[in-house]
Amino acid sequence: MEYVYAALLLHKLKQDINEDNVTNVIKATGSAPDAVKIKALVAALGDVDIEAALKAAPMTMAPAAGVPSTTGAAAPEAAVKEAAEEEKTEKKEEEALEGLSSLFG
Repeated sequence: MEYVYAALLLHKLKQDINEDNVTNVIKATGSAPDAVKIKALVAALGDVDIEAALKAAPMTMAPAAGVPSTTGAAAPEAAVKEAAEEEKTEKKEEEALEGLSSLFG
């Protein structure tokens, strides 16, 4: 996954996505780069329009872990409170995703 992140970072910074640049990004994180994975990534991205791929990618949110379901025999007050908490959680997740999306275009 870190190799894909390296490619996205290079793309965002308008740098060439080549073996040397990806290797340097991976080294900068303190990880040991794998030359085979880097070659495969660069070859796979050779003909890909990354900007178009990012725009076409659906931005879906996974359901929040640990948020109980509103179905069942919960009291009306509990259901309202639960819905408000779920809405807060969703808003926080949306804000986090907006922050991440600003990093990658």
